[in-house]
Amino acid sequence: MTPVVAVLYTVFVWWFSTGAILWLDRLPRATYRWSLLAATGVAAAAGVGLAASLGRATPAGAVMGFTCALALWGWHELSFLTGFVTGPRRAACPPGKTGWRRFTLAASTLIYHEIALAGTAAVLLAVSSGRPNKVAAWTFLVLLVCRLSAKLNLFLGVPHFTDSVLPEQLQHLKSYLAKRPMNPLFPASILGGGALAACAAWRALAANATPYQASASALIFALTALALIEHAFMVLPLPDAALWTWALPGDERAAAGGVLAKGFELAPDEAPPLAK
Repeated sequence: MTPVVAVLYTVFVWWFSTGAILWLDRLPRATYRWSLLAATGVAAAAGVGLAASLGRATPAGAVMGFTCALALWGWHELSFLTGFVTGPRRAACPPGKTGWRRFTLAASTLIYHEIALAGTAAVLLAVSSGRPNKVAAWTFLVLLVCRLSAKLNLFLGVPHFTDSVLPEQLQHLKSYLAKRPMNPLFPASILGGGALAACAAWRALAANATPYQASASALIFALTALALIEHAFMVLPLPDAALWTWALPGDERAAAGGVLAKGFELAPDEAPPLAK
């Protein structure tokens, strides 16, 4: 697998898997248990495949580890969006809460999800230690760090965010988001992500890179680049939800199409102001 093919594969899997999770999350609530049960089966199979990939330092092994890590990540995302694994708090932020109190309230809405993600990352790092193929662990770790960066930036405040992707059972999370021209973390997030993407690209294109190293580095580069694009949606008035119109119900699909036609920008009353 060439680096170009690895990048294209990453983009497709990211786009399709995100859409599939959104589609499942838009089904009636009565289907959630069955969706999560099916996802659990996929995650179990991914665990077996991941274990088999650890000793294969080949392009195929890199793709296997990468794909299995994404499947495990998808299980966590579905369990969160369907409301099964979130946090002890399931209410909107009370008016007037600021600073550390506002942060702890926000954290309590998803802390179980975060602990589950961190625990999975720790397990993957442990089982990958000393093994030839560490792509699965690196993939999950990149996803974890980039998603944490996105959540913190949304909490601290960004100019734009698409809250329409939040399902009904998570609508209270909108009250913890803030609209602000910029926050101190955002430049650091972009610089850190850019440095990681550049390092991965350099390793993928190095003249002395083995086929495995080139493929593995290209996969990580593409994943990090996609995370940077997702961060860019926070500061640019672009209709990112329109990328997955095929996964949305008819009314949401029509709304996303309208956003795509006119450009996306939150009205002042659609986003809570930054708590000071």
